[in-house]
Amino acid sequence: MTMMSNVIAFQPRLGQPPLRRPRLLVRAARAGLAGWSRRRDLRRVLKCDAPPPAGIALPRLLAEEERLDLIRRSGQAGYDMHRHVMLLIAILAETAQAAPRPVPNRVTCP
Repeated sequence: MTMMSNVIAFQPRLGQPPLRRPRLLVRAARAGLAGWSRRRDLRRVLKCDAPPPAGIALPRLLAEEERLDLIRRSGQAGYDMHRHVMLLIAILAETAQAAPRPVPNRVTCP
């Protein structure tokens, strides 16, 4: 029998260190991506009137998620798992939104 860790590392963005979070939180966040609506959900997560441009919200999301993860690890009663999952969904979605897109090759006719 092999031991499987319940903590996985995932890299939200190139150049950033991978986040190590419990497997269940990451699975919930990945599953939640299907229902993510940036316009609706990012406003709610950031508690703002209009969502900022792609990539701008990422540092704020990462800082808030780090704060919640410290609360989770210390076992404090104020830990909000729903908010933590929403922040992880937002981080994954914003990372994908801010990622550089490859420029398609132009097809030229001879």
